[in-house]
Amino acid sequence: MAANQGERTRRRLSTGERREQLLAVGARLFSENPYDDVWIEQVAEIAGVSRGLLYHYFPTKRDFFAAIVERESERMLRITEVVPGVPVRDQLAASLDTFLAYVEEHAHGFRAFHRADAAGDQAVRRVYQRSLAAQEHQILAALDGDPEFARFTRGRADLRIAVRGWLAFTTAVCLEWLRGADLSRDQVRDLCARALWGVIAP
Repeated sequence: MAANQGERTRRRLSTGERREQLLAVGARLFSENPYDDVWIEQVAEIAGVSRGLLYHYFPTKRDFFAAIVERESERMLRITEVVPGVPVRDQLAASLDTFLAYVEEHAHGFRAFHRADAAGDQAVRRVYQRSLAAQEHQILAALDGDPEFARFTRGRADLRIAVRGWLAFTTAVCLEWLRGADLSRDQVRDLCARALWGVIAP
């Protein structure tokens, strides 16, 4: 086993592969530890690279964590992208299924992403807040473009707060699910779907 690990460490990686490796290691560490308790030296040691190489990719710890948060945000936005012309009600179950598969497959990244709001670094928190705003915009645009919902959601002053609350609810449910809550993926999906219909109802 040790020999195999050594071979993987010595294998020359492309720039993209090395960056992805470092982000994956960082996601695991940040998902398991508070921001202030993660040291850049840990990441370099686990990845089998020098600190100098790590700093070449990410000049500061802030840059490193922000890159992890941005990567997870891009993944979530991509997998939940709305299909124009398809009713929101028809898309929601499939979108939540895809999202929950992501949560399971990228549990470290998902946890790390949601630790960003508690990070003491304001620059990192701003990256996180921009990511949430993008998710909100995606949902609000889908509702606004669907005749079934636009008739009672358009122009509502409370809708943005309602959607932000639903995102927080869904996050809390997913984190509990990852901790071992006794729910199937279908149960989590249906719970989150019911919650969205509840918060957007007039």
